[in-house]
Amino acid sequence: MKVLIVNNAVPFIWGGAEELAANLAKALNGTKGVTAEVLRVPFAWTPNERLIDEIFINKSMHLPNVDRMIGLKFPAYLMPHDHKTLWLLHQFRQAYDLRDAGQSPLGRDLPSLSIVEAIRRADNQCFAACKRIFTNSPVTQDRLRRYNKHDSEVLYPPLNDAELFRHGEDGGYIFAGGRVSPGKRQRLLIEAMQHTRRGVRLVIAGPPESDAEAQELKKLVERLNLADRVTLKFGFLPRQEIAELASNARACAYLPFDEDSLGYVTMEAFACGKAVLTTTDSGGLLEIVKHNQTGIVTEPTAEAIGAGLDALYEASAARRLGDAAGAEWVHRSLTWSTTVERLLS
Repeated sequence: MKVLIVNNAVPFIWGGAEELAANLAKALNGTKGVTAEVLRVPFAWTPNERLIDEIFINKSMHLPNVDRMIGLKFPAYLMPHDHKTLWLLHQFRQAYDLRDAGQSPLGRDLPSLSIVEAIRRADNQCFAACKRIFTNSPVTQDRLRRYNKHDSEVLYPPLNDAELFRHGEDGGYIFAGGRVSPGKRQRLLIEAMQHTRRGVRLVIAGPPESDAEAQELKKLVERLNLADRVTLKFGFLPRQEIAELASNARACAYLPFDEDSLGYVTMEAFACGKAVLTTTDSGGLLEIVKHNQTGIVTEPTAEAIGAGLDALYEASAARRLGDAAGAEWVHRSLTWSTTVERLLS
């Protein structure tokens, strides 16, 4: 069986979706009788009118020599195929919930309305044609049902490179990994550091969305006089290095706005037995990050996050919450073998 995984691609940007696609291909290729590849289709969404072209390009692709297709993200999942399964990581949220939240370039003007309608029409046609639809979390499942009236089954992604993430030592720092972008709110985390009282040390590591974003955060650290307590490690770091940073942290922090899923940062932290600091509006990871149980959940303000960092920096509290986080992850028992079995069923 030849299985093609389709995902969009922004050159030189690599994040959780790209990791999932690569590891899904690896798991499929390790399954008897299955050969898999990932097809990454370049995607640009500016100017807004470009979105119409993207829909047309992907709907016009006809792929020979493929027995099954697994679609992950818009607009790549629009490619036609007679046996297509959707593992929906997220739609083009700028035409859905982000637009309702006022965080989208697509407004209420007539040109924007026509583009939103085109995206939703293409999505609904695609969803109706899929053999099965899986979503990566209840958050994504709810969004699909709310906006598109389509049901789905939740299929959580397993952790990638699980063998690397282990219980380590207490290095006396809070670790914040993952892609560095406005939506992940590393800026807010740095601003919170000026409100801490315990001498908290913070390490932020991951690939920046842009050079401008990286430079802005460096300037912020300097302006707030935090260079002695905030370490910035920008770039595509080796997985081993990321795992070591997570394993040897006192605890971890992850502050995305309305994350679709549990989030790889959360999963990696829990696998290392580390508690996670997050916020009340961070979305899917709130399914497992519970306040004063497996982490600290605060309001999304610098002052509240600063207090949360102080609370999590207390060693005994971090250890207690981290042990509970580790136990929760073991209980989840997410594996690639069971994931592949469901996707191919």
